[in-house]
Amino acid sequence: MAKEIEKKFLIANNSWRGLGEGIFYCQGYLNSEKGRTVRIRTFGDRGVLTIKGPDEGGVKLEYEYDIPIGDAREMLERLCHRPLIEKVRHRILFAGFTWEIDEFKGENTGLLMAEIELDFVGQEFEKPPWIGREVTGDARYYNANLVHNPYSNWREQENTTG
Repeated sequence: MAKEIEKKFLIANNSWRGLGEGIFYCQGYLNSEKGRTVRIRTFGDRGVLTIKGPDEGGVKLEYEYDIPIGDAREMLERLCHRPLIEKVRHRILFAGFTWEIDEFKGENTGLLMAEIELDFVGQEFEKPPWIGREVTGDARYYNANLVHNPYSNWREQENTTG
């Protein structure tokens, strides 16, 4: 059984830039109901199908399978909800962990987020100096929710409600 234990953070400053090369990712969701998501992702010459279950105490079931890149691109184009999630992912090693910084594009331009995957709930780790506020439990920052409420809408909502 595959499990995912991750923490999400906003980025506090740009001191991470230049520490890791970026790779363009495009992903879409075939299903994104609460507790069950089915995602298609492309990066480089790879296509990946990912199925995630509900969060149970900080742990999610997660299954990933390589699929033909042509199939992945066709599913993104023809089957996935809009907008697609486009981002450049930077992998940076820090204090024994790999941090993934996602620099969002398209309708989520302006959002910068870092993730760290852990081996067990409660595992301790050192935060790099560019890590800001933790947003692990804030559903607005889930990629599946950024399809339904892109980051560009947040600023509009803040401007009309503030």
